[in-house]
Amino acid sequence: MSLLDRLEKQRIQNAPQPAETAPESAPGTMAGPVKPNGPAADDYYELKERVHGEIIDLINQEAVNGNDLKDNKEAYILKSIETLIEAKSAAIPRADRIRLQKEIYNNVVGLGPLEPLLADPEITEIMVNGPYNVYVERKGKLVLSDTVFKDNQQVMNVINRIVSSVGRRVDETSPMVDARLADGSRVNAVIPPIALNGPTLTIRKFSKNPLTTGDLIRFNSVSPKMMNFLEACVKGKLNIIVSGGTGSGKTTFLNVLSGFIQDADRIVTIEDAAELQLRQNHVVTMESRPANLEGAGQITIRDLVRNALRMRPDRIVVGEVRSGETLDMLQAMNTGHDGSLTTAHANTPRDMMSRLETMVLMSGMELPIKAIREQVSSALDIVIQQSRLKDGSRKVVNITEVVGMEGDTITLQDLFVFRQEGVDSTGKITGRFVSTGIRPGFLEKLTSNGILVKDDWFTN
Repeated sequence: MSLLDRLEKQRIQNAPQPAETAPESAPGTMAGPVKPNGPAADDYYELKERVHGEIIDLINQEAVNGNDLKDNKEAYILKSIETLIEAKSAAIPRADRIRLQKEIYNNVVGLGPLEPLLADPEITEIMVNGPYNVYVERKGKLVLSDTVFKDNQQVMNVINRIVSSVGRRVDETSPMVDARLADGSRVNAVIPPIALNGPTLTIRKFSKNPLTTGDLIRFNSVSPKMMNFLEACVKGKLNIIVSGGTGSGKTTFLNVLSGFIQDADRIVTIEDAAELQLRQNHVVTMESRPANLEGAGQITIRDLVRNALRMRPDRIVVGEVRSGETLDMLQAMNTGHDGSLTTAHANTPRDMMSRLETMVLMSGMELPIKAIREQVSSALDIVIQQSRLKDGSRKVVNITEVVGMEGDTITLQDLFVFRQEGVDSTGKITGRFVSTGIRPGFLEKLTSNGILVKDDWFTN
């Protein structure tokens, strides 16, 4: 008799007889209000803990017996949970039984209380500040959710499940980690003793269906003229950097821009945690790696950029430059690797120039400031400034050309800008995207690469 058959026999033996009366208080109701520093009381708590433990034992026993559950693991576990719940407490209402079954399953093989949040398409970011404070971002606004964890250990279990799936670790000696989910969503975790409020988890969700040009235009993040112009710039192999603050949508926009790269090009992507969702056929994806327990084996973004130059790339796409790899990226742009794309943190295109100087100096090379600025001005063609506005919307507020050097200063000129005009009755920022009327100096490069340039891009 299999383990599952024995569970079914136990359920039948423990089923209540018709003469039995129901418990005085029906299970499934809240025992009281939410505690200030703890989760809501749950009458099914002990039942869930017992079933969870027995399911783990059941799976382990099947593995010992050599039974491969790979093909029907989900159905097997769900059926086993259902049988155990009925065997231990057959009087539970059906609606509660279905809910318990899903919650236990999520705790066994999923991410526990986070699963409903991950499945909600309106939620773009999840922030776990300890077990009892879980915030989410909806439509650009942060709100406190009803989701809670049992305790710090349950949060740690979820974090360990995430990071171990991508070959990373988090512990007291390495209390910070970047990782990703199977769908490419970005994950950052910080645990005690660094995080004083308990294990802290931040998940930047990626849509199962990546945003397209049409989506950005529909969301009024960019105008059709601006997207047509940027498509021409990508296809014309200009070097582009997407600038913006945290959560402004840089990586999402980079992903859209990358979609304009021709299928014939060999693309090498370099990221801390692989997030880009390129649909081209010839894509090589590389991901940095932290040091192991002995402090060895670290592979940095800079190492990957250097190695990419030996891989005969047509395009190099770096998820984000943060430090010394900026110098290698600029040198790649200056030595024949046209059409490279990357992102970086800055509040304005002018600030982006200063940030690049600082990041180049972080490489350890003692270069004169003027030499760095000459590298930047000759390498970059366009800065795209992405911003998250006060109403939560994300917009491209500047498309700026890097013109060149004038004395010791990098010269910039805006080609397109977003002009804010006010706020409507719902609190939404109103405005319009306009062209400055300036024709960029790189148009000749576009036409020489066979790209059609339209005059109406630069008129309003």
